[in-house]
Amino acid sequence: MEEVKKKLKDELEKLELELHFDLPKEIQKAREFGDLRENAEYKAALERQSMVSARMAQIMQRLSEVDSIDITKIPTDRVAYGSEITLYDLDRDEKIKYKLVTSEESDPENGLISTVSPIGQALMGKEEGDEAKVKTPNGVRNFEIYRLKTIHDQK
Repeated sequence: MEEVKKKLKDELEKLELELHFDLPKEIQKAREFGDLRENAEYKAALERQSMVSARMAQIMQRLSEVDSIDITKIPTDRVAYGSEITLYDLDRDEKIKYKLVTSEESDPENGLISTVSPIGQALMGKEEGDEAKVKTPNGVRNFEIYRLKTIHDQK
């Protein structure tokens, strides 16, 4: 969880620097070109300023959400954040391993899937032995939870 906070705080720092130092310089430079009604540089800088402010608000909201996660309240017997899951793909007759992480940590190529992804959502709250149906762009996939290791088992 600390890596997620650091990543968000680093991005926030960069955006603050851009918002408070870089963009004001761009806006001032664009103003010097004259008529603001037809000044593309000025409009682009104001638009970027708005986008940076919105992203900063999103990051602050996300930091608040991450700070409010209480690891002690994560289930010890069901799939939740931090769980390592071995799934048995009932349709393809193969095993797949995933770890449920936050969207910031997500890296599907390396088996790190977000709790809010279609697979993550389908698995949340399930126990070992339960089946899960996952809607994918290629159709429904059927899994059985073969092995579950919660965040508490990994300490």
